[in-house]
Amino acid sequence: MSKKSYIHPAAIIENGAKIGENVTIEAYAVIKGTVTLEDNVVIKSFAYIDGYTTIGEGTVVWPSASIGTKTQDLKFRGEKTFVVIGKNCEIREFCTINSSCQENSIVKIGDNCLIMAYCHVAHNCEIGNRVIMANNANLAGHVIVEDFAVIGGMTPVHQFSRIGSYSMVGGFSRITHDVPPYTIGAGAPYKIGGLNLVGLKRHGFPLEVRKSLTQAFRITYRSGLSLQAALDKIEEEVPSNPHIKHWIDFCRNSRRGLIGFNGVTVEPQENFAEFEEVLEEV
Repeated sequence: MSKKSYIHPAAIIENGAKIGENVTIEAYAVIKGTVTLEDNVVIKSFAYIDGYTTIGEGTVVWPSASIGTKTQDLKFRGEKTFVVIGKNCEIREFCTINSSCQENSIVKIGDNCLIMAYCHVAHNCEIGNRVIMANNANLAGHVIVEDFAVIGGMTPVHQFSRIGSYSMVGGFSRITHDVPPYTIGAGAPYKIGGLNLVGLKRHGFPLEVRKSLTQAFRITYRSGLSLQAALDKIEEEVPSNPHIKHWIDFCRNSRRGLIGFNGVTVEPQENFAEFEEVLEEV
């Protein structure tokens, strides 16, 4: 343990824990012996860090957060699993980030994420870089959240669903299927409103890219074509760039089905239930 670190005498740190330089651990925090805290990490009072958990440089864990504890998946049989949190994240009060399920599997959170109070991240989830989860957003198992996505407060996300990069999910929504990248929407049932144009502008997307994504969105959601036909048309007609490629790959590889696509899931995938009502124009 580095002499530069500040460890409150009332903190509980088990033997075996790896503590980097300039780490702060406040009173009554609990750090189990299998935990690694990298340089400049701050653990606030009453936080509980368990399991094979690594917390990246500069991340702050706020009071009463619980990280690395046993998964709530009833299939868990004591396997060795991991939680890896990236650099410069904010894990706010009363967050729960469970460990994973299945040998050597990982719950992963990228760099520069803001996980607000009372959020839940379940087993086998993967969260990208610069993701924001507002208060009480909840991820079920095996959820993937791509880079720069924003999830509004009080929003549950169904297991195995994906939320695409640069998308914005409004608060009090219910996510039952995959949310395509670059889009904005909200509701229960969820309504796709269009592209997240404000977000794309703020992130410096050039006008030409925004236009091509708008064209891809309209072909996918507004043309009435099947998904396969729509994606083929995008490949033929829309100028290619990395973001158009990501749109096509995301939609083509959907297992849960695209949320709001013609009111039903995407064929030919698993036989999930249809949405409660057909997509409305927004």
